[in-house]
Amino acid sequence: MTEDVTPAKIKELKLKANQARQLVIETLTQTGGSGHTAGPLGMADIFTAFYFHILRHDSKNPDWENRDRLILSNGHICPIRYVSMAQAGYFPIEELKTLRQINSRLQGHPHRTALPGVETTSGPLGEGLSQALGIALAGRIDKKDYFTYVLTSDGEHQEGNTWEAAMMASKEKLNRLIQIIDYNNIQIDGNVADIMPLEPFRAKYESFNWHAIAIDGNDINAFVNAIQEAQQVTDKPTIIIAHTVPGKGVSFMENDYHWHGKPPKPEEAEKALAELKAEAEKIANAN
Repeated sequence: MTEDVTPAKIKELKLKANQARQLVIETLTQTGGSGHTAGPLGMADIFTAFYFHILRHDSKNPDWENRDRLILSNGHICPIRYVSMAQAGYFPIEELKTLRQINSRLQGHPHRTALPGVETTSGPLGEGLSQALGIALAGRIDKKDYFTYVLTSDGEHQEGNTWEAAMMASKEKLNRLIQIIDYNNIQIDGNVADIMPLEPFRAKYESFNWHAIAIDGNDINAFVNAIQEAQQVTDKPTIIIAHTVPGKGVSFMENDYHWHGKPPKPEEAEKALAELKAEAEKIANAN
């Protein structure tokens, strides 16, 4: 079970998340004009909390049988997963420079056989929850005590397969399946509410017999508390509705759907890094 976080640990995690955002910007700037920016920046706090506090994992033994499983359904935000994995020691940080390059292990969407520590291949949206419930069901059959965490997006909840998986997970009472939705309100063509509204979102999941928790997804302490609550549920799966700010930490990117699917140009990256470094200094000097 996940332990409480002390104020000192929260500060450490905030600094780690800030470093992750800086690495995301630096990494995307070298892709030659492709990649996603807003989602990775918005999910930096959650990935940092996972890899440095919540997950039971071993970067030196990625296939450890008793590890928790972390499934990334919305694979386009993989830059933040790659960055977090590099920070955690799965591969050298220097390798981040190969993102989206030919023959790189760090493909534009995660590939299970390319990089140790990646549980599933993702790309086509709407498949991750189905994959995760299968992994969680296998864990129950094998009498394993790992948790299966699956990260999804608001946009992919416009697809029917996601809701079929939600029904199945509830029917099987998969209490060790915990879904975290990156509810950042944007997708590549605009705002989610304009393209295909999801509300009342929480009520929908509760009607599917899921335990639902809504949080500020950029508040690490709130996220850890939500995970702890989810781990105590015994008779149903849980969804943590993480309201995040796309482009978090970079003022001219925040809440702008145009940054969903494009990387920064060098001059934009310079401005973004200056903001993030200033924020890191504030965090470091805070009491």
